[in-house]
Amino acid sequence: MTERTLLEPGQAAPDFSLPDQDGTIRNLSDYRGERVILFFYPEAMTPACSMEACEFQESTAPLAAAGYRVLGISRDAVEKLRRFADRNGLEYPLLSDPETTVHKAYGAFGTKNSYGRIIEGVIRSTFVLGADGKIEHALYNIKATGHVARVRKLLDA
Repeated sequence: MTERTLLEPGQAAPDFSLPDQDGTIRNLSDYRGERVILFFYPEAMTPACSMEACEFQESTAPLAAAGYRVLGISRDAVEKLRRFADRNGLEYPLLSDPETTVHKAYGAFGTKNSYGRIIEGVIRSTFVLGADGKIEHALYNIKATGHVARVRKLLDA
């Protein structure tokens, strides 16, 4: 089983370079100077992940008004992310991390309980990063339902 390292507020967010749904490489360092909401989700096209992604889409305007950019990360291939974005009208970057390198750097992959079974997989997690690249909030083991509303309340957005 994979040993997880959990990140905490005040730590520097691990940098990364990943392709988005259009194949464009996105570097976290390119967002320095902006506040970022980075959310890790298990799989595109599934009901819970679709709901969470759509709730983030519906909240992009108020989050942007409060100074936040949204980025989603999953293990899905670029092509699947393109279909997911098109199907759900998602306009923010969806990043592909099939090797789970970035997931592991953020503690968003490891041992979890899934319907009573202990498995290895993606741990639904959200990170709020400050303009300085440091973690302001690290939210692990979250539920898709109502999560975006909780994040907005936490950020007063």
